[in-house]
Amino acid sequence: MILSTGPIENNPVNSVRPTQQLTIKIDNRNLVDGSNILIQGYYLNGTRTLYVLELISINPNQVLTKNYYADFNSFEFVFTTSGLAEQQVQISVWGKDATGQLVSAHRLVASEQLDES
Repeated sequence: MILSTGPIENNPVNSVRPTQQLTIKIDNRNLVDGSNILIQGYYLNGTRTLYVLELISINPNQVLTKNYYADFNSFEFVFTTSGLAEQQVQISVWGKDATGQLVSAHRLVASEQLDES
């Protein structure tokens, strides 16, 4: 399964971009099987440039948190899940400002992401 945040605009407000860091929460709700997730992060500046490429494994009933730099005018993340538990993996994305506070405009829960499968 392939999920995408779609392009996220993060233009500066008073010379500071709202989101500085992106927190990704990955939840495997399967009690028996694991899954693999390929995480691809792109910054968008007229071209789509890959800056995050990470393959992770998630065990049954495990929750992982990953943090990535996101101080760009525009960015996008794509998640490719595979393995026996891929249908039970939920991914949420949370933008955070320089002090670690959530940026509600850059919050995406699993049901809000684009399914590109």
